[in-house]
Amino acid sequence: MDFPTMMSLLGAGFALTLQIFAVTLVGSLPLGVLVALCRMSRFKPLALVTRVYISFMRGTPLMLQLMAITFCPYFIFGLNLSTEWRTFACAIGFILNYAAYFAEIYRSGIQSIPRGQYEAAEVLGYTKFQTFLKIIFPQVVKRILPAMGNEVITLVKDTSLAFVLGMGEMFSQAKSIAASQVSMVPYAIAAGIYWLFSLLVEVVLNRMEKKMNYYRD
Repeated sequence: MDFPTMMSLLGAGFALTLQIFAVTLVGSLPLGVLVALCRMSRFKPLALVTRVYISFMRGTPLMLQLMAITFCPYFIFGLNLSTEWRTFACAIGFILNYAAYFAEIYRSGIQSIPRGQYEAAEVLGYTKFQTFLKIIFPQVVKRILPAMGNEVITLVKDTSLAFVLGMGEMFSQAKSIAASQVSMVPYAIAAGIYWLFSLLVEVVLNRMEKKMNYYRD
């Protein structure tokens, strides 16, 4: 296999890697907010169920979660699986897993805001929703950006776990090429691409942190 062909295959795999990355962020970031709010709910049953969900998602391997979501419909209900279902199950698995991690980061940020800010907003006539959206949430985002950045960079690497479902993302492509060519070069190129993409994500996050500097503690 010549080098251009190898890069073409890795490029196609990287396109799917980017898709998994983007879908996970789009789904898990807002879901994480909802989970965090449920986790802090005064309604004890809801808070307990949310705690169990977070504990399970953080306490079991993402690879096993992906396999369970993908194959349980067949083993439990006898439903035939398709390529479309594997793609959908992959998205569900990543979103549910990362929402649990993001929820705990959100919760720590929300609970770090002094109670006096809520009281001041109430005196000014803000509703609870307005207080959270206009006063609390912008400060929370600033405080949690470093922790969120770590999770986002971890997601870049975790996309490779989709190979267990037979998805043709970049790691799977590198693995197939390496096996057929008996060479470590595809792995090295894939590692370089993962690294460069992680660097790009880091740069974007650093710029976001600088833009949020107007929220001073």
